Amino acid sequence: MRENPGPLRLLAVHAHPDDESSKGAPMMAKYLAEGHEVMVVSCTDGSRGDVQNPHLVDAPHPSRDMAGARRLEMAEAQRIIGVQHRWLGFTDSGLPEGDPLPTLPWGSFATLPLEQAAAPLVRLMREFRPHVVVAYDENGGYPHPDHIMAHRVAVEAFHAAAKPDAYPGTGEPWEPAKLYYDVPFNPERVRRIHDALAAAGLESPYADWIAREAENDAEGHQPWRSRHPVTTQVECAEHFGVRDRALLAHATQIDPDGWFFAVSLELRQREWPWEDYSLVSSSVGAPAEGETETDLFAGLR
Repeated sequence: MRENPGPLRLLAVHAHPDDESSKGAPMMAKYLAEGHEVMVVSCTDGSRGDVQNPHLVDAPHPSRDMAGARRLEMAEAQRIIGVQHRWLGFTDSGLPEGDPLPTLPWGSFATLPLEQAAAPLVRLMREFRPHVVVAYDENGGYPHPDHIMAHRVAVEAFHAAAKPDAYPGTGEPWEPAKLYYDVPFNPERVRRIHDALAAAGLESPYADWIAREAENDAEGHQPWRSRHPVTTQVECAEHFGVRDRALLAHATQIDPDGWFFAVSLELRQREWPWEDYSLVSSSVGAPAEGETETDLFAGLR
């Protein structure tokens, strides 16, 4: 077991600005409150996102300069959570729609060769020297091309950063100790909150999701379910309000009357006070079979 007397460092790799707020903001706020260092990486600029907030459909700034609007939103979310933040520097690929699906825009993040896309993240890992890296699973959390590419880039950089001969010119090697995948759609959590809402006579935003839970995609997978078991639950309910405020900072992407706020803060804190993760790689041990970790820094403190 490693012993680290000083602050530990966590790096969270996300595809677009706003992903850091919807996935992991309470966990990051918890570790910041404990005195650790947390950095968020946004792989893309979010420039091909649509305005999701009906209150802003005619707002001039995003219609003229979506990337600039989202940069300002990200700065405010960063201030609310308290994290360090870096842009990886790539262009949003957009979410293709239609049948057949159109090709992705030339030069966008998801179209790049893996080594080209991973190189700046390898450099950043060697600079920031994280003990823990948090990323998406192979499905990207949901199958957006940039989310899937963010997974590939994070895994490549996690392993390559430690190899002296890999990615020359990107700094001295550094070996992160642990890699986790975020599990944002834990079926057990969804069912618990859905049942609590039903018991209280309230409408559940998860009804359709549960009804479709058994449906598989073309590869036989359930698109919204992680393919990895929950190994680690970080209790961070006292920071759930940070998530809400950070989400609202991304005003072009988040409807304040929408799905993200359909369940009260109090119910979420009571029914599922954790955020869920799956430990994928560790050089400092792992929980025994059947046990659940409570700390992403387990084995490092």
